[in-house]
Amino acid sequence: MSNANADSYEDVVKTRREEGFAQFEDDRKGLFARFHHALHATPSLVPLIVLIAALAVFGILLGSKFFSPFALTLILQQVQIVGVLAAAQSLIILTAGIDLSVGAVAVLTSVIMGQFTFRYGIPAPIAVACGMAAGAAIGAMNGWLVSRVKLPPFIVTLGMWQIVLAANYLYSANETLRAQEIEAEAPFLQLLGTTIKMGGATFTLGVILMLVLVLVLAYALRSTPWGRHVYAVGDDPEAAQLAGVNVHRTLMSVYILVGLICALAGWVMIGRFGSVSPSATTGVIGNIQAITAVVIGGISLFGGRGSILGAFFGALIVGVFELGLRMSGADPQWTYLLIGALIIGAVTVDQWIRKATA
Repeated sequence: MSNANADSYEDVVKTRREEGFAQFEDDRKGLFARFHHALHATPSLVPLIVLIAALAVFGILLGSKFFSPFALTLILQQVQIVGVLAAAQSLIILTAGIDLSVGAVAVLTSVIMGQFTFRYGIPAPIAVACGMAAGAAIGAMNGWLVSRVKLPPFIVTLGMWQIVLAANYLYSANETLRAQEIEAEAPFLQLLGTTIKMGGATFTLGVILMLVLVLVLAYALRSTPWGRHVYAVGDDPEAAQLAGVNVHRTLMSVYILVGLICALAGWVMIGRFGSVSPSATTGVIGNIQAITAVVIGGISLFGGRGSILGAFFGALIVGVFELGLRMSGADPQWTYLLIGALIIGAVTVDQWIRKATA
């Protein structure tokens, strides 16, 4: 689709906003109706309410030790990998797709960064850049298969998950690079594990990267033409195409960006764990963790609705439950039970909002 058509789409959106096109009288009455409208207008509101409630409950049960700066920043450190992967997964789900390969891509790119440095003697910064390029290339392949070949995203990324896991073990020969070796010879690989202390709080550069990534993506999705195109494609690709959106280019940009973000998650992994391991559990469960954060965060699995901030809140909710239950001495299985209930509840709320506003 030509740039002229894309420009006309933006002109139409701007004109409708300025002129109040297709506006209807607000006939909502009562507190419940207003609350429902707020949930519909701000999808991240539900996970934010759940997050605040969880903090309040564990704060009451555990007291000051839970609300200490160390404990609260520990939550951020624990969710930094999942938070970055959830940001990537959010972009795919907003286009009405799903990516089952994000965790495996993160592990493979971390292995590439480590092996390029130690096996080939490539300077660590260049090795990191090569890992980023590999992640973007995998994303481009996923995007091409989804957009051009018209394969379902679930099938494409399920297959890519298996391929990437196998390539990971074959390429690395299941060799783990120990933290001591990396610290002595290539400390740049562990850069995102560098800690910054502010009072009693301890942050890492990986946490800061996660926060910056979430804010940048939230702005891009909300305030740029590209972001509006992403929502339009997820809501109705045929209508978006007729409105002048280049659906293929939008999907390709999303999948390439997701591959790049997964590589960033791989770099965060090295900083978090210190080592590079092809058998890191992120490769298997990272996909489920990211999808969990996204669903709890209020992003609709049907596409076209939700926000990156919601996915971030979803990741924090999981972190709060894990830390709170651990500090209270509860059986860890309660974490899975509560998170499972939250997933079902989040999808139920999304369906209710959609039916009530249809």
